[in-house]
Amino acid sequence: MATRPLHPEVADLADVVGWLSGTHRVETVGEVAGVAVSGVCLSSQRVRPGDLYAALPGARNHGISFAAAAVDAGAVAVLTDPEGAAVAAGDPAVGVPLVVVASPREVLGRLAAHVYGEPASALRMIGVTGTQGKTTTTRLAVDGLERAGVKAAVIGTVGTRIDGVDIQTSLTTPEAPDLHGLFALMREQQVEACAMEVSSHALVLGRVDGVVFDVAVFLNLGRDHLDFHPDVEDYYAAKASLFTPARARLALVNLDDEHGRRLAAETAIPVRTLSSAGRDADWRAVDVDLRADGSSFTVLGPDGLRLEAGCPVPGDFNVANTLAAVAACAEAGLDAGTVATGIREGAGVPGRFERVDEGQDFVVVVDYAHKPDAVDAAIRTLRPLTRGRVIVVLGAGGDRDPGKRPLMAGIAARLADVLVVTDDNPRTEDPAAIRAAMLAGVEPGGAEVVELGDRRTAIHEAVSRARPGDIVLVAGKGHETGQQVHDVVHPFDDRVVVREALAARRAQEAPR
Repeated sequence: MATRPLHPEVADLADVVGWLSGTHRVETVGEVAGVAVSGVCLSSQRVRPGDLYAALPGARNHGISFAAAAVDAGAVAVLTDPEGAAVAAGDPAVGVPLVVVASPREVLGRLAAHVYGEPASALRMIGVTGTQGKTTTTRLAVDGLERAGVKAAVIGTVGTRIDGVDIQTSLTTPEAPDLHGLFALMREQQVEACAMEVSSHALVLGRVDGVVFDVAVFLNLGRDHLDFHPDVEDYYAAKASLFTPARARLALVNLDDEHGRRLAAETAIPVRTLSSAGRDADWRAVDVDLRADGSSFTVLGPDGLRLEAGCPVPGDFNVANTLAAVAACAEAGLDAGTVATGIREGAGVPGRFERVDEGQDFVVVVDYAHKPDAVDAAIRTLRPLTRGRVIVVLGAGGDRDPGKRPLMAGIAARLADVLVVTDDNPRTEDPAAIRAAMLAGVEPGGAEVVELGDRRTAIHEAVSRARPGDIVLVAGKGHETGQQVHDVVHPFDDRVVVREALAARRAQEAPR
């Protein structure tokens, strides 16, 4: 499916430069008047005719190195910095007008929004941030909206879906030009509401620049992304930057999280609060009934609102995610009752506590838990649901925060009965070294621990060990369909491999 409108608005480059000059010093090289711009693109490989190509400095290469290729693909102008302009001036293959600013990334988001005609302003925009639960909350919200007959869209870790059609996107929050192109497509398709994940990376790197959310949701904050942020305080500051007048009109904040309570007190925009743990808040979940197949509860909202609600995904934290989804839709002006009903009747979220059921007498769950808090929550959710043991398959990604590896394995070994330590996405690191770091966090007296580097073998081992009444949790990759080793992503889907393992077990147990 297309990722941009089929009939984009067209802007005159001279008008775009004049608009940009209102806030930034702009120089131009070449004649800009009469140049028709219909899109903005950051990748020369995805340029379309009529695009303004953004040539930004990068960690390895400057984007200006690919300007000639962008022009050959149809770019009608180049946005760059003085360094890029100096290179382009000596390259006759570029040959299109240059728009030069000191820091092009700083203007990219707002510029893309302007070129596409401010498409986000035509949508009810819900932005969700938090260490855990972004995907579940946004997907539940849009599932509820779709089932209520509302044209809706979602952008996040699992990809993008617009009015029920899935689109593959590579980042939790796409780069700003891609994001505004998606919003323009949504507007063209008359989508009413968009719920999207907003990562700390996206906020720091300007990917959501040019967007003002109607409702910004804060779920929680735990240890994560400390390969990108120097410490948790910097991580919090990045998240908190979403809750400013330049980025959001209303904050919806979870008071059950200590950082949420801090944020509610610090933010300068209007605040609504929520709680599923008994705190006094504008939105509350009460009379919670947790089950193996999900939950049911009552939502109490402002002005005496009372709704019967539920979630098809188990866990008390998913009660909180569902409450956030319902409240966010309501605060954005959508009908909370129909959203709550739609979520309750939905099928859940891919790779989030997703059961793989082939008729076996034990439960297998695939979940994206890949952070200490998430591993803890996942196992604690499953423990009371089992008549037998909890068997966990767990790895840790390479080239990411190494400090969480022993924490994750330590939590799993303490809470599970059997822990199979394996590989996740090792990327450029030695998989054995990653596993060793995990095992260093395991204390004596906990689960039986098995180390099997090959993830397929590890999953087969866990499934083969399961007895009637046990629960097998395959954690870490969830919805992902590949395993990255160095620069190669090999096809790998935990759900597919679980089915292979179940089939192998059935074959072994079949009478001969």
